[in-house]
Amino acid sequence: MKITDAAPFASDGELARWLLTPEAIRARCGEILAAGDRGALAHFALHRDRLPATADYVLETIRTNYPSLDIPFHARWRHFVVAGEDRWAQLAAGHAWERVERARIAFDLVVTSVLLDAGAGPSWSYIDRQGIETRRSEGLAVASLEAFTSGLFSDDPARPLQATASGLSGLTVGKLADAFQVTRDNPLAGLEGRVGLLQALGRALSNQPEMFGAEGRVGAMADRFMTSAGPLEARDILLAVLEGFGSIWPGRSSLGGVNLGDTWAHSMILAEDGLVPFHKLSQWLSYSLIEPLQAAGVDVVNIDGLTGLAEYRNGGLLIDQAVLQPRDPDLTSQPLSPSHEAIVEWRALTVMLLDELADLVRSRLGVNELEFPLAKVLEGGTWAAGRRIAAERRADGAPPINIVSDGSVF
Repeated sequence: MKITDAAPFASDGELARWLLTPEAIRARCGEILAAGDRGALAHFALHRDRLPATADYVLETIRTNYPSLDIPFHARWRHFVVAGEDRWAQLAAGHAWERVERARIAFDLVVTSVLLDAGAGPSWSYIDRQGIETRRSEGLAVASLEAFTSGLFSDDPARPLQATASGLSGLTVGKLADAFQVTRDNPLAGLEGRVGLLQALGRALSNQPEMFGAEGRVGAMADRFMTSAGPLEARDILLAVLEGFGSIWPGRSSLGGVNLGDTWAHSMILAEDGLVPFHKLSQWLSYSLIEPLQAAGVDVVNIDGLTGLAEYRNGGLLIDQAVLQPRDPDLTSQPLSPSHEAIVEWRALTVMLLDELADLVRSRLGVNELEFPLAKVLEGGTWAAGRRIAAERRADGAPPINIVSDGSVF
């Protein structure tokens, strides 16, 4: 449903469905950006004169990481590469899966891995089966891959490489803690939240046999995309993700019986509902589902129909580059929840400014959106630049703002 924010909504349900679209993300985040341009925001001052220098920093990062400019999409698959070895490619090479089953297994893996990818915290690390230690997103990726291959998310020991309703519903904090090597000396932020999210995923699979089949398997979603006629718009992947997994998000706002997921209130939104959607994990997941679909022969188009990701690496880049300046100096030292208006403001500005940074980077490279979609700018890119500058500014590489994560947002 492509509808503008100015259009009337006949019901709460219609408004809710609109809030689950990338068009709604850009429309509502655009309102926050407009307020920033007026100097009307309570928590951040916007300094557009710093955007060109930020684009230069991103471009420098891109040329360092990808000198040939052969950049893959910003997706979970990048984190399965450890010490130059692509662990997913190695796993797939050891099996003679036919095209559809390979896509199903890829969906099983990447959905569970992305839902486990909220910030790990500064202290956690993981030592894989080869004895290599990794941290943060890479560590979570390897840990989730090894948990997946061990059959942690399957209910059938003879078929470990799947994620099923029964397998996920039976997951416990103890099982995930063991799989992720969590101890008192190796704490993982939001452990209980991650388990709750995967248990809720199991219930969602059981409740939607039309999408996930009678057995309730994540990978059955791949069949839906592969049987559709014609090209597949990237936004339609997001809509399916939010439809299929929307019920799993804990303690969130709802309208008309629809869970709004990663959607939060801000006082500068003109509409009566006052809500700003981001759907960060769902969009990160949508980006990550593109590659297995393409590998299966699906033509995925309009990648930039999705938005930039409102998370702490992209947003941290903007603060560390002084594009965004906190009005309260103490804002960077106090822990803030995702619902705090300052965090909502920061994330909304991040979404819109990523579009502008992408245009600046493309202009410097002499390429267009088709040649260099936002997914490549993020990977090359703003996410990597955000991590790089965080390491330059702070010994632990932490983001400039301390976000209290329950494992289900960032």
